[in-house]
Amino acid sequence: MKKKIVLFIVLALLLTQMPIIGKYFSIVNTLIHEMGHSLMAIITGGKVQSISLFSNTEGATLTSYQFWIGGFLTSASGYVFSSFIAFLFMILIYKGKSKYVLTVLLGVLVVSLLFWIRNPFGLFWIVTFIAGFSWTLVKGSKVFLEYVALFLTTLLLVESITSSFQVMYLSFISPQSAGDATNLSRMTRLIPAPIWGVLFFIQSLYFGKLGLNKFFRKKPSS
Repeated sequence: MKKKIVLFIVLALLLTQMPIIGKYFSIVNTLIHEMGHSLMAIITGGKVQSISLFSNTEGATLTSYQFWIGGFLTSASGYVFSSFIAFLFMILIYKGKSKYVLTVLLGVLVVSLLFWIRNPFGLFWIVTFIAGFSWTLVKGSKVFLEYVALFLTTLLLVESITSSFQVMYLSFISPQSAGDATNLSRMTRLIPAPIWGVLFFIQSLYFGKLGLNKFFRKKPSS
């Protein structure tokens, strides 16, 4: 399994650098990120109007909230949620529960389509992804499904870390346009965007390390 993990991580890194197909698959992480914002908004008593997905892998979630803490937690949840889901999927893969990875992802896709995705590209992406995903679940062999789950898990792992690095980088060179880091800086006022960017990146490395440790930790000698 160690060799498979390394191989699929390399494949995910290479794929995400490809112009069109790479962005298409990378949007899986974007959807998970935006779902994190949406779930936190609902948990804290807010509302979700819509989720938009774009061809450049960016996303936007339109929410409303009653209290400052709800808006704060909603803004902070996107990167943390995608990192946590990547970690959770790695644990499921480690325990041989690949089917649950696919089930959770399909659930996220269907719920997002039914309730929140409304922009044209977002609708195109999620309909085509659900169609391909459903065909894979129906027609794919057990081994093939396990490989698909492993591929999507390593893709989320890679994207959760690289996207967190990108927002950290942006928070230093352009703190007024660094997405969630900028929003949190404006909400807290005393904590600048670069600090939030660094925190986002650190948490992505932390969850990534927790998940990978399951596969690469040394077994105690008898």
